[in-house]
Amino acid sequence: MNEIFEALPALLREYSDSDEIRRAVAFAAWRRIAGEQLAEHASPLALEGERLIVAVSDRSWQRNLESLAGEMVFRLNSKAGTKVVGFIEFRIDQSALKSGRNSSNGGSRELEAMDEITEPLRRAADGIADDAMRRAFLFAAGSCLAREKRLADAQ
Repeated sequence: MNEIFEALPALLREYSDSDEIRRAVAFAAWRRIAGEQLAEHASPLALEGERLIVAVSDRSWQRNLESLAGEMVFRLNSKAGTKVVGFIEFRIDQSALKSGRNSSNGGSRELEAMDEITEPLRRAADGIADDAMRRAFLFAAGSCLAREKRLADAQ
């Protein structure tokens, strides 16, 4: 997995105009810095420009994470190897968290993710020589897109 993150700066430089790639990188970096315990209470929803929108379970988590936002932005961009996120907005949205947790269960998750892969993402992934890393990148990107689609359908 470390090799994927080492390849991200080159992908972002080459495809800097692709919102899908920037979003996939930001979401993957979030999951990397958040860890399992935080993932139970906070999950990325969207990337709007340089604003990462993260769903949180309640006001307490929102306040605590807001106090750490500066450090998290730094860590996210460090993982991405370039500035992808300039600001994190924490929104209380328990339904989005439940949706994200439910989607992470079950065998159809990978199929759902791969159905969302677009041609620009495939071209970006072609820059990753290692097959396992390329597949992991595509899975992460597809998972982000599938989740966004589920959230949009729920509204």
